[in-house]
Amino acid sequence: MTCDEAEILIHALADGELDAGHAREVEAHVASCPRCAAEFAAIRQMKQALATADLTFKAPAALRERIEAALPPVQPLQPLQPSNVTPLAAPPSRRSLLRGFALGSAVSALAATGLVAIVLRNDDQQRIEAEIVSAHLRSLQAGHLTDVISTDQHTVKPWFNGKLDVAPPVIDLTAEGFTLVGGRLDYVDARAIGAVVYRRRQHVINLFVAQTSSTERRAARLDALQGFNIRSWRDRGLSYWAVSDINTDELNEFGERFERAMSGSS
Repeated sequence: MTCDEAEILIHALADGELDAGHAREVEAHVASCPRCAAEFAAIRQMKQALATADLTFKAPAALRERIEAALPPVQPLQPLQPSNVTPLAAPPSRRSLLRGFALGSAVSALAATGLVAIVLRNDDQQRIEAEIVSAHLRSLQAGHLTDVISTDQHTVKPWFNGKLDVAPPVIDLTAEGFTLVGGRLDYVDARAIGAVVYRRRQHVINLFVAQTSSTERRAARLDALQGFNIRSWRDRGLSYWAVSDINTDELNEFGERFERAMSGSS
């Protein structure tokens, strides 16, 4: 195991989130590498300091009093007086009942159809994002991050040729603080797609790229799932999902710089 691979998994080891096999690999590397051992010790020291620190805060009683004073008083229920009783309307005819039932059924059917369509679209988006995050998590396991390791975009991009119908664009953003690490093939929604891997300090950014039938551009949106941030967008017949545990501002910066570089290259 290399230091780069250990740096990705060392936090998971400190949190007890690794399986026995990967935990042994990281522990063996830490035992033989002074730099990683020092980082692991610093992480454990920080966790211990946070665990023993009193970080709870109790709101003062005066705050509760101010909130209760600002609330409107509860109005008691007034008994219903006979003079307020509205006379019952005449019962509707059989024809008006049937007409109302038919109209209501039609409106309900249309509303249900639209609702089902929206739910299906939302479910499909959520399902894809869940698979994207799962693929990101798999890549963080030892030996799964890259199939081709290179900081040269002219090495990474040709590697995808012949492996996918459309090779994903590979942009060198090292000067902007996002280091190109390499690329790999991954599988999302039961099909092979390309993943271009970047690093922001010690954080991994997986940029998943898949061909789509739509050429319409879709503006970027930010989502969060299982503790990871996702920036997704669509442009020129390709769908993009950038996934990482960096904050949303940095992930959005990555996406914007990537899109800007793509516009400049065209």
